[in-house]
Amino acid sequence: MKINHLTAAEENLMKLFWKLESFYLKDIMEQHPEPKPHQNTVSTYLKILVEKGYLATEKEGRIFRYKVLVPMEDYRTFLLKELSANFFDNSGKEIVNSLINENLISQDELKDFGISAQITPVKTKEPKFEYANEVLNPKKDKKKTKDKDKKKKKKKD
Repeated sequence: MKINHLTAAEENLMKLFWKLESFYLKDIMEQHPEPKPHQNTVSTYLKILVEKGYLATEKEGRIFRYKVLVPMEDYRTFLLKELSANFFDNSGKEIVNSLINENLISQDELKDFGISAQITPVKTKEPKFEYANEVLNPKKDKKKTKDKDKKKKKKKD
C-alpha cells in the first residue's frame, strides 16, 4: 500500500480518527476539540482522506461509517523514512546525532536501547548569507537616503 502525504489539517483529523478507529461523522463532531470546524468542512476532509486511501466507508442506511485503513505506526514509519531520505541522506547516525545535538535524546536514553557508542556533537559551520546580508543591510541605500534627507531639509530652509 502506497502512503501519501497529508496536509497539516488532514494530519490533525487523522490523529482523532486513529483514536476512534471506526466512527460516524457525528462522532467526529462530538470528539473534536474547540473550536469545532463546520460539519461540511469535516465532510470534505473525510472525502479527501477516503480518496487518499487513509479511510474506508461503509454505508449503513443513509449514513456512512468510516474506518481507518492506514495505522498510525505505518504513517509514522513513512514520515521517518521521508525525513531520513530528504534531510539526513538515509543515515541513522546523522539522525541520532541531530537528536543529541538538539537535546531531544540523551546518552543515557541511548543506553536504554543498548547503544553504548559515545556520540560527540558535531559543530557545523554557520552558512554565509552574503546575498541576504546585501539585501537586508544595503550600505549604498543608506547613503542615498541620507543625501535625500539633507537635500529635503535644505529645500525647506
